[in-house]
Amino acid sequence: MENLIDDLKLSLHKGFIDRSLVHQGHHVPKLLINNEEENVLSTVIDELQKCQSFMISVAFITESGLASLKAHLYDLAQKGVKGKILTSNYLGFNTPKMYEELLKLDNVEVRLTEVPGFHAKGYIFEHDQFSSLVVGSSNLTSNALKVNYEHNILFSTHQNGDLVHRVKHQFNELWNQSTSLTPEWIAEYRKIYEPQTVKDIFAESRLQTNLIHRVDEAVQIQPNLMQVEALKSLKEVRAQGEDKALIISATGTGKTIMSALDVRQAEPKRFLFVVHSETILNDAMKAYQKVLATEPTSAFGKLSGTHKDINAKYLFATVQTLSKEAIYHQFDPTTFDYIVFDEAHRSAADTYQRIFHYFQPKFMLGMTATPERTDDLNIFEQFDYNVAYEIRLQKALESEILCPFHYFGVSDYIQDGISVDDNSQLRYLTSEERVKYILDRTDYYGYSGDTLKGLIFVSRKNEAVELAEKLTNHGIATVALTGSDSQQRRNEVIQQLKDGDINYIITVDLFNEGIDIPEINQVVMLRGTQSSIIFVQQLGRGLRKSANKDYVTVIDFIGNYKNNYLIPIALSGDHSHNKDNYRKFLTDNAPLKGVSTINFEEVAKKKVFESIQSATLNEMKMIVEAYQNVKNRIGSIPTLMDFIEQNSIDPAVLLSKFANYEEFLEKKVHKQKRITEDASKNLTFMSKELVQGLKSSDYMTIELLVEQDESFDSLVQKLQEKDSGISEADVRTSLRVLDQSFLKAGLDKQYGPPIINIRQNGKYIGLSEQFKNNLENDVFRTHFEDLMQLSHYKHLNDYHNSNRLVLYHKYSRKDFLRIINWEKDESSTVYGYKQKYQTLPIFITYHKKEDISETTAYEDEFLNQDELKWFTRSNRSLKSPEVKNVIHHQALNTPIYIFVKKEDADGKNFYYLGNAHYMKDSAQDAKMPEGKNVVTMHLAMETPVRDDVYRYLVEK
Repeated sequence: MENLIDDLKLSLHKGFIDRSLVHQGHHVPKLLINNEEENVLSTVIDELQKCQSFMISVAFITESGLASLKAHLYDLAQKGVKGKILTSNYLGFNTPKMYEELLKLDNVEVRLTEVPGFHAKGYIFEHDQFSSLVVGSSNLTSNALKVNYEHNILFSTHQNGDLVHRVKHQFNELWNQSTSLTPEWIAEYRKIYEPQTVKDIFAESRLQTNLIHRVDEAVQIQPNLMQVEALKSLKEVRAQGEDKALIISATGTGKTIMSALDVRQAEPKRFLFVVHSETILNDAMKAYQKVLATEPTSAFGKLSGTHKDINAKYLFATVQTLSKEAIYHQFDPTTFDYIVFDEAHRSAADTYQRIFHYFQPKFMLGMTATPERTDDLNIFEQFDYNVAYEIRLQKALESEILCPFHYFGVSDYIQDGISVDDNSQLRYLTSEERVKYILDRTDYYGYSGDTLKGLIFVSRKNEAVELAEKLTNHGIATVALTGSDSQQRRNEVIQQLKDGDINYIITVDLFNEGIDIPEINQVVMLRGTQSSIIFVQQLGRGLRKSANKDYVTVIDFIGNYKNNYLIPIALSGDHSHNKDNYRKFLTDNAPLKGVSTINFEEVAKKKVFESIQSATLNEMKMIVEAYQNVKNRIGSIPTLMDFIEQNSIDPAVLLSKFANYEEFLEKKVHKQKRITEDASKNLTFMSKELVQGLKSSDYMTIELLVEQDESFDSLVQKLQEKDSGISEADVRTSLRVLDQSFLKAGLDKQYGPPIINIRQNGKYIGLSEQFKNNLENDVFRTHFEDLMQLSHYKHLNDYHNSNRLVLYHKYSRKDFLRIINWEKDESSTVYGYKQKYQTLPIFITYHKKEDISETTAYEDEFLNQDELKWFTRSNRSLKSPEVKNVIHHQALNTPIYIFVKKEDADGKNFYYLGNAHYMKDSAQDAKMPEGKNVVTMHLAMETPVRDDVYRYLVEK
């Protein structure tokens, strides 16, 4: 209680009286806005996850806004946490369907007020002895929570405070006068709401008619953001004399329309569009006819199994027909000025290759969403490495080109403690219990629009057929489609879904690409993720915009699949193979820009975490595949920086498998040695000690010494001119690293002799003769410059250009000693903590292994985000000098640094959580499980641990 009141006083003082006050308490008032770096939704979710109960009072609620909270409300229900929502029919904004969605929330009571002009926007979260409030301009809508320009204030108040008493009193007073939300109330409301809806429909119809007339007059389709940029780039490519280009664009972003717009601006005499499916061919031709509206219908023709319009100015051909020698030989190789290859990643097939090499157009365009799927043929080489434009899923969503989505990672059905896995038998996958569970979860998360039109992806054909039958028996009309179904049958079923005659199509991989069903408003994944590429393709089936939906619901049933780690890779678009990146993505409450959200139920999230933990992301196969992808893209052997620039594997992952990058190239590419053993050891030293970018003084020192020898004083001066954050102590530490005197003994066998020489107590500092000689070798020099550039990049991006500890970044014990400027690497003796040089680092593994020795089973734990209960080593008492030094650390001017990792599987790195100080009178003598003496004490965190990091570390 006392700590809470002190924190509230300091927080309010900083927030309302003196902003210069050095206090980072958990209750400092905050302005909540939506921008590139933050949004209101993440704070609302944070508060929900911590609260004991909640009350929300808002005038407007949308289905999409509610969807962004559903997974979190479900988790609260599992914990027994309940809440109240008070809303109204102000301006007739809230829809009947939204009210139906509210009724699905078992732990939330909803009431409606009839107070005139109800326009409240407040969120109250009850905690132990205090309340948090978000008050301002944000309703419970996706735009208000993530996109719109909003002003909200988050503040905390003690439970005895007057303000919170008044707010809750007003809420409860209005609540007691309000009407409970029931199915009967919704039925009556729908009668009132429908006439308004019909009126809106007529108004919308008139608006659409006017728009059609305007389009007819203009005879122009206006390009979206992606199309504008792509068209400009294509024009520039042709102006440079290039005759081939590749467009990489996420599914649903308008590649076909873009290509038609480019054809319109290029004005070819004859044009050819090559595609693998007659269904896509028909859609493509319709799109071109809209864009090229001034052309007569007779100018467009098809070349397929049923059509042979070979003289058409704009010819749309299936590859199956055009690739026949008797067909393509009817054309002169130069017949077409412009050729488009749709789904260009298929161009490895012999059928495509025959067409590709026969025709000689003035310009050839390839279009694909997945250039990586090329069946050993380099699609980038096919199109002369000219990537005219690239927009992936995340950028397309941010640019509002695609329909927003709400992704829900939910736990698959668990029976007798066993969940679905990669080896589950069919009878379990299609059991009546699992079917009911699937229906329950898909109903809870719902869909946008009036009619469910969904796609379900499963792992096997017989599962698709049996599930379709069982879902239909439950009143959800479902049809299974497999590769054995004819194209005509597929088209019929797709049309049934579009028309609303059926609710679901179930398939295995039939709709991974090339099928355009904009009406889809729910995508259900009932299988493990085998490929991040296929995951995105299947997700993309619902991302085309359509008048029948405001967003797409994606429900991913997560079982005990070994490849669950691919989910954050696919959703984030991050191919670094850096586990910390994926953990952070999972703990971030709003990782996507725009109104789209990613949500995991806690049980499902735990399964993904476990998969990340157990996955080996530096397997040789993965590294070689990443190397080949980057090499294919740029047309040459990539540097380490190329992996960064091409959003590929993190060089640190590659270097965890090899001593240096040249070693990888020698073993996997060149098959021979290109540099000496000593030169290789120099590269190993830089790859292991410098490329992390821990301190700018490390790599900047080498760069200066490459130019000329320096004295210590001149070196310090030049380094500080480059980076004012570098201290003299930093320079001394960097020199000790570079001459290896900081490092543990014996590393010279791995690193070779030091790369610098220091003579006459620092009067002369220069590169070693061996290192200078190595720099004369072109191969070595290229690697050296690459490593220096990568060190710069890592320091700027990972450490925010700081030479000091960065909050919530991860460090090893050795990293800490380098940053704090200890004389030598004593990391092997630091263990849990060590006092030296007026510093006291504490390293905690939060969840110990069950088989750990009872003598080291310290029960360190966070009591809350501000307070840590900590154990000293065993065989210590309050009389021990070591313990006394900890208790009096502030008087001794010895800061305490707190580092925590979740478990040993996290590796050697710990999260830096900031500094802490001893809490007066908290130290106590205690006993370890086996009876040895130990001292426990409470440490107050100077900065409360950030919500997402705290949850990740503490939760098992």
